[in-house]
Amino acid sequence: MESLPKNKKIILFDGVCNLCNASVQFVIKHDKKDIFRFVALQSDLGKEIIKHIGIDQKNIDSVILYEPGVAYYYKSSAALEIAKHLGGFFNFATLFRIIPAFLRNQIYVYIAKNRYEWYGKNESCMIPTAELKSKFL
Repeated sequence: MESLPKNKKIILFDGVCNLCNASVQFVIKHDKKDIFRFVALQSDLGKEIIKHIGIDQKNIDSVILYEPGVAYYYKSSAALEIAKHLGGFFNFATLFRIIPAFLRNQIYVYIAKNRYEWYGKNESCMIPTAELKSKFL
């Protein structure tokens, strides 16, 4: 994991999920401080990171926020942590931390289980445009 940028937070996402791809586009648009880099869970690097941090791949139906050498977050905690780093108006999302994680995660899991049915699924991971290529590892 030496090749990962130490000064960036890495968002691992479901590369074939339309909801996840829209979320990645949203984060890119609002990441004014250039904090985040992105990796599809299905990619070789995504699988390597998951293995490195010790998450069972069978349990992955979530976005993961990985801070190399520091910590990782997934499910609702990852979403709230990402919102916190976007700053501004998005800081208000951190108020949801008052809700216990097990309750937040129940809602998150419900959405995750239905995301393909509600939002659709691509046949393959998205290919970033030339100007966004530097955001993806």
